[in-house]
Amino acid sequence: MFTGLITTMGTVGRVSRGRDGLTFTIKAPFRGLSLGESVSVDGACLTVRSKSRGSFGVHVVDTSLDRTRFGSYRAGQRVNLERALRVGDRLGGHLVQGHVDAVGKVVAVTTRLDARLVDVVVPAAVMRVTIPMGSIAVDGVSLTVIKVLRRTRVRVSLIPFTLQHTTLGRLSPGDEVHIESDMIGKYVLQFVKARTVGAAPERRRRV
Repeated sequence: MFTGLITTMGTVGRVSRGRDGLTFTIKAPFRGLSLGESVSVDGACLTVRSKSRGSFGVHVVDTSLDRTRFGSYRAGQRVNLERALRVGDRLGGHLVQGHVDAVGKVVAVTTRLDARLVDVVVPAAVMRVTIPMGSIAVDGVSLTVIKVLRRTRVRVSLIPFTLQHTTLGRLSPGDEVHIESDMIGKYVLQFVKARTVGAAPERRRRV
């Protein structure tokens, strides 16, 4: 579990593709990483497979490649990183599982006063649990949806701190991003659907 508050940015090192997925190293200033530990990399929960001073290695299986953009990552690429939430830590963002729901596409970037507005096209499944002033994770960053535009488009606002300390400051139209919709919304939707499908029509009482 994560908060969507990025701890640091890392840099992709060696990338190799095998029959069982993708392996790459990430250069990062983390200390005390443990093998098997979970780290959010651009919003996807990955397991630390190897480690050395100043870097760690992760493996992405084919099923994760199908729903992320890791297959396009190259050496030198910057990524957002967050270590897993510990019990008792401050929850400054929102509850983020590190389960990427979809890849969204940036379609507009505009500046308003000291904020940058970013419009992202997302799948209908994400829109069903997205509400104005609700939460969404973009490349692992916890953001507030300031407006829902049309049926497949959301707008988020990036403050100066986010622009400086995450990769989102480099976004431009045409870029793809990892999207994780609000966890609470997904559970509520699934609960309602299950109740609706499983509900039997009430029989009329005989007089």
